[in-house]
Amino acid sequence: MRLKKYTDYSLRVLVYVGSKENGELSSIKEVSDSFDISPNHLSKLGLIDTIRGRGGGMRLAVEPVDINVGHVVRNMEDDFTLVEWLGKSEHDCGLNTGYALTHIFNDALTLFLQELDKYSLHDVLMNTIEVNSVMEIGE
Repeated sequence: MRLKKYTDYSLRVLVYVGSKENGELSSIKEVSDSFDISPNHLSKLGLIDTIRGRGGGMRLAVEPVDINVGHVVRNMEDDFTLVEWLGKSEHDCGLNTGYALTHIFNDALTLFLQELDKYSLHDVLMNTIEVNSVMEIGE
């Protein structure tokens, strides 16, 4: 399974903006340049507040502890189909094995999402090595 770039960028932006200290704002240009993404993408996150005008920028709309990684991934992804034939009828996929593979893949996806649900943005921000890597600090 591969998450979309949209989801990847969303998580990176949350880490970047969330890592700012003492209410420091991130400019849209700063974030957009850091990740080579369109400023339009940044406005679609919904977990970011934007402050307009001189000295404006972006900040988290809620505390990092209230931003669940699993929730973000579910909201950014629109298709969790792991293999093409999942969700098709027995006639469409050619399988008549009692759908053992379907159950296996569905269980795996459920476990994947449950694992992501265990973590908040706060947990990610506590891992300074990962944060520095996302922000490309020290390279």
